[in-house]
Amino acid sequence: LQKAALAVGSAVGALSSPQRADLVAALGETTGEFALDRTRKRMLGSKQGRAVLNHRPRIKEETLRKLEELPENTFGGSYWKFMSRRGFSPDERPPVRFVDNEELAYVATRYREVHDFWHVIFDCPTSILGELSLKTLEYQQTGLPMCALSVLGGQLKLNHTDRRILFGHYIPWALRAGNRCTHLMSIEYEEYFDKDLEQCRQEWEVVPCPKKKDVLL
Repeated sequence: LQKAALAVGSAVGALSSPQRADLVAALGETTGEFALDRTRKRMLGSKQGRAVLNHRPRIKEETLRKLEELPENTFGGSYWKFMSRRGFSPDERPPVRFVDNEELAYVATRYREVHDFWHVIFDCPTSILGELSLKTLEYQQTGLPMCALSVLGGQLKLNHTDRRILFGHYIPWALRAGNRCTHLMSIEYEEYFDKDLEQCRQEWEVVPCPKKKDVLL
């Protein structure tokens, strides 16, 4: 009952204030247990996914610092550039608090920590439009209700032009890209830091996010 009440409260808060990372995180944890378990089972179905669950790697600030010297064309170098230019830190992600099962709690943590990897892989901007596009792709991949609810609430913050672009271009792209690419939660990203980013995209069958200037033509 307490978790249900928390889910309702966080849903209302997240829909009205989608920029509140704590509310969005709480919403994901209190409504996503079925989707997290389904994600865990998919991870168990692949060699890399099993390795992630067995080793439980974490993405922390010290991880980011080790990537600074990598060439810009590598996945790790591109991730470091993405984070440093925006002043982001992996340690800013809120901890998982409302998932009781230890392994599912790790799946939720992993999902939260690799989110910025996906920005880099799909070349998706961190604007509201970009975040909602990526959340749509994440919903296609994970089935987490929080992703769909974030899009539902977040699109209300867009102006008319951006809302038209979101529904006319970015959501269709996200659904296609999310359906085509490798299961993103089953990738051992740490093993690819020194690999060429474009080669990673090819291996993972990634379709990059369209540029806003291109869809406005």
